Amino acid sequence: MSRTVRNPVAQIVLSSRPVSWINTAFPFAAAYLLTTGSIDALFVVGTLFFLIPYNLLMYGVNDVFDYASDLRNPRKGGAEGALLEPRLHRVVVWAGVATAMPLVIAMLWLGGTRHPWSWLVLAISLFAVFAYSVPGLRFKERPVLDSITSSTHFVSPAVYGLAVAGAEPTPQLIALLAAFFCWGMASHAFGAVQDVVPDREAGIASIATAFGARATVRIALGLWIAAGLLMLLTAWPGPLAAVLVVPYLAAAWPYRSVSDAESGRANGGWRWFIVLNYGVGFLVTMLLIWWAVLSSG
Repeated sequence: MSRTVRNPVAQIVLSSRPVSWINTAFPFAAAYLLTTGSIDALFVVGTLFFLIPYNLLMYGVNDVFDYASDLRNPRKGGAEGALLEPRLHRVVVWAGVATAMPLVIAMLWLGGTRHPWSWLVLAISLFAVFAYSVPGLRFKERPVLDSITSSTHFVSPAVYGLAVAGAEPTPQLIALLAAFFCWGMASHAFGAVQDVVPDREAGIASIATAFGARATVRIALGLWIAAGLLMLLTAWPGPLAAVLVVPYLAAAWPYRSVSDAESGRANGGWRWFIVLNYGVGFLVTMLLIWWAVLSSG
């Protein structure tokens, strides 16, 4: 237990992966703001929900049910995942539910019945959060479905933002969301590579344990390339974002032939991935601002 942060509050916060909060809040906020052009109560409530409670549910629940395997995983116990003391497992789950429920109710009320599809999107998003980890479903142990579900975690906030704001599903918008989905699947697949050994020791299946480290890295590379190509189909200046997959390709490329036994080395690329998300996120923001200016003109 030496890797466990002793402060209970710190453990709970760590279990929500603060370093990744922006990855779910930003897609919703950007989609909603660019569609409506206004900052209102639903924007604030939705952004707050996808910033903290959503991540506490997603990652906290995962840490609770992955505790046995996390004990074998040397990268757990910090920014890449809390090593929750068993006495906090129930607390984390209820903290996620208690903080999320009021905001979900507020989102449903503020969204009203103007865009009923948004209710379905939010339901799918919440289902994916729990289905990934909870016993009986455990999508994270179903190879390929694990990457699909993980990508849903990040794409669904954007889809919800678009749906509740009443965005029109144009071919360019669909291409953008498809690119985002490919990026999400690639990210999950590459992230799973570093855990091949501890996952197999714990009897946990994943896309990486099923296909092997080498093949999974190459699958991730292919999905990132697909994401870049799909961005070429979006409205200007969207095609410029195609080059933003290059840093991810560069981070994963050195591990394209990594063996299962040495798969833990991919953690070096994963650490670069976490840093890249902030830099690429900044550039995406600049492109969105440019798009908004062009649209208003």
